[in-house]
Amino acid sequence: MPGDLWEQFQALFGLGAYAENAGAVSIALRVVLVYAAALVLVRLGNKRFLSEATAFDVIVAIMLGSIMSRALDGSSPFGPTVLVAAVLIGLHWLFSVLAYHTSWFGTLVKGEPVLLIRDGEVQRPGMRRGSITEADLTQALRLQTNQPDPAKVKRAYLERNGQISVVPYPQEPRVATVAVEDGVQTVKIELG
Repeated sequence: MPGDLWEQFQALFGLGAYAENAGAVSIALRVVLVYAAALVLVRLGNKRFLSEATAFDVIVAIMLGSIMSRALDGSSPFGPTVLVAAVLIGLHWLFSVLAYHTSWFGTLVKGEPVLLIRDGEVQRPGMRRGSITEADLTQALRLQTNQPDPAKVKRAYLERNGQISVVPYPQEPRVATVAVEDGVQTVKIELG
């Protein structure tokens, strides 16, 4: 009886030997099953690998898509394919834990930030190392500080996730105007 039930399940979802002759309904049901399995795996894995990700995370996302596509088209058996995907997610989780607890391992798998600007001076070696052009840096400065002048930036880094972060010099408030009108003194201070 349990064998018959499993055989009916495989036939319904176009799994196993039934994958070659699966009809449209079986293929559609298999897509639902693979989607649900992938969703469960991603939810059990590290939440960050689909957010602003490092190369470490992107590789896992690409590999997971490639593995699960085999279950979608029936080119690999469903069960072992989901098992391989689960092992991949487990490895990503393990590497994430190791990277969290061991700084050298974190640097190995995730990389390290690259200094692009130090005290207003563009760091050419960092620009070359990160393949960042003047236009890339200028764009990041405009987007984050509303001005493209590196001289007004204390630090800028190419972060491990590929984004550029900018730390501008702190701006001191300054007195813009002092006026006395009709016995009332007015002081206008600009904060930046």
